[in-house]
Amino acid sequence: MANRWSRQRWSLGEVKKMDRAHPASAILFGTRQSLTKDSGEGGAASYGVPRRRLTGHSHFVQDVVLSSDSQFALSGSWDGDLRLWDLNTGATTRRFMGHTKDVLSVAFSVDNRQIVSASRDRTIKLWNTLGDCKYTIQDTDAHTGWVSCVRFSPDAFQPTIVSGSWDRTVKVWNLTNCKLRSTLSGHAAYVNTVAVSPDGSLCASGGKDGVVLLWDLTEGKRLYSLDAGSIVHSLCFSPNRYWLCAATQDSVKIWDLESKSAVQDLKPESTTATKNQMLYCTSLTWSADGSTLFTGNTDGAIRVWEVRC
Repeated sequence: MANRWSRQRWSLGEVKKMDRAHPASAILFGTRQSLTKDSGEGGAASYGVPRRRLTGHSHFVQDVVLSSDSQFALSGSWDGDLRLWDLNTGATTRRFMGHTKDVLSVAFSVDNRQIVSASRDRTIKLWNTLGDCKYTIQDTDAHTGWVSCVRFSPDAFQPTIVSGSWDRTVKVWNLTNCKLRSTLSGHAAYVNTVAVSPDGSLCASGGKDGVVLLWDLTEGKRLYSLDAGSIVHSLCFSPNRYWLCAATQDSVKIWDLESKSAVQDLKPESTTATKNQMLYCTSLTWSADGSTLFTGNTDGAIRVWEVRC
């Protein structure tokens, strides 16, 4: 499994919960009908204070991502729409309409020029940033269940879209013509999430069956599995270590993919307000430099973890 990404591994560090993020960090998260931008600029006094609220959706915000230059945000909602937001003004610059049911997942291409969305209507749509739908995947090769997650591969030599569905499959699509390249089968229950490695060579998928499957995207074959122990809600690869992180019903698990062993099992501390409810992580993402892990939890809090080498 030698590739550009694995040859740039860093030494194993220690993951600890910290009180504040790095000064340049920014977080964007969805609430019932709005988005909130949270910035660490200004140090400890201002960390954790919402800097801007983006309103416009008429139902739950299911997914939100930042453009690579952090100037724009893209959101998908149960109202069936996508919205492109200017983070400097807080205004909606484009509204993407076309899905007939809830939008479950959205993503920017690496160059921020294309957008992909997945929906409970079982379709995948490819858009430009002007709001024009360029292609809808809904042919005989399309998913037969809700499309729960969709991602672009960063590989410029083989540009692809990867999708996961409640039909228990992961599908890989050719970005140039939106035709199916491969169907990856192996999950025993619905798929909640997919993630693509920083070099585009690997895909990870997880869901209801509590198993994370690793796939070779170039050859379209299964490599191995990791036991997550409970439902997997979200996955992400570290940008600079050969690590995979999973948000599960029990904890946040971090695996070293070279040894296929768990290196950390992070569990949020319950508070008085959460002691009577099930507390777990539903979403997670790394900072661009791989030094900080952000986790979103069912108590409405964002927890920040630091990697210390």
